[in-house]
Amino acid sequence: MPTILGALRSLAFAPSLDSVTFAARGFGGEPTDATRSLEAVPQSVICGFEWGMETGGSGELVRRLDFVTPELRGFAYEGATMACTILDVMPGRGGRTRELLREAGRPHIFLSYIGIGFAMARLPRMLWRKVMPDLPDARYYPRMSWLAVDGYGFDRAYFETPRWVGRQERPAPYAWEGDAGYFSRAADQGLGRALWFIGGGRAADVAAAVRRFADHRRADLWSGVGLAAAFAGGCDGAGLETLRREAGEHRDHLAQGVVFAVKARAYAGFVPAHTERAAGALAGVTTRGAVALADDAAVERPADGVPAYELWRRNVRAGLATAALAAE
Repeated sequence: MPTILGALRSLAFAPSLDSVTFAARGFGGEPTDATRSLEAVPQSVICGFEWGMETGGSGELVRRLDFVTPELRGFAYEGATMACTILDVMPGRGGRTRELLREAGRPHIFLSYIGIGFAMARLPRMLWRKVMPDLPDARYYPRMSWLAVDGYGFDRAYFETPRWVGRQERPAPYAWEGDAGYFSRAADQGLGRALWFIGGGRAADVAAAVRRFADHRRADLWSGVGLAAAFAGGCDGAGLETLRREAGEHRDHLAQGVVFAVKARAYAGFVPAHTERAAGALAGVTTRGAVALADDAAVERPADGVPAYELWRRNVRAGLATAALAAE
């Protein structure tokens, strides 16, 4: 049963299901099956968040999350992790996020990091040092924790679109994993993911939105677009071809985002058909090939002041280029 305090906390932090529809957000475009499918993503996040706030322990929370369809379950874990993160920073609380990610949430670790970023968007920066649980026995920790900053960027763009997309503002630097210089780049990767939703998965509209940003930001934005297009779907084969063409010189960044999306889906144990299609159309790889490339390209430690996460991204792009040359 939900606790009274949990229900009050949920009301304080969570938007309503109606408020995240594209019409309510003012994103434009006619409603279609594709946009309704994309709208189910933030709605699943909200459901996970509300369950995380209301339930008294991880057992009840996980049982609820297991009712979500495999295609959307990772998004529900995003919301649940967001809730656990907010609860953990409150006085006298702690450990819920770590428990969730070390156990049932482990397969959804990539999206759970994004959920931590959603929490960051609602917490004062003075509390950010408390949001990342210690996960020494988890794969991809702390390299993939930059996805929390990605999640922060997505949240700001989705909920404050005029500011972050319209006026193209950038967040103040923050020394995430000790690197303040990379913070805005990781946030832009999340902003790029948000553009996919803001554009309703319409390839031409999304590409036009990316082109309105300064040149030096577009590579990271395209990476986010690729991740969202492959993970969330919302685009048919013709649209994927348009997206690949529109990416132009940033096609490798688009493809890198796709590879990360495939890896995250495979790690969670469910790869939907739209992810497989995006892998072939946008990155020229199979699901198995994308997973192998992501694993082979992984980097354990930063080098020359570059985060291991960014080195990983670079290695993926290099691997895709090598594979493309070999196929010629």
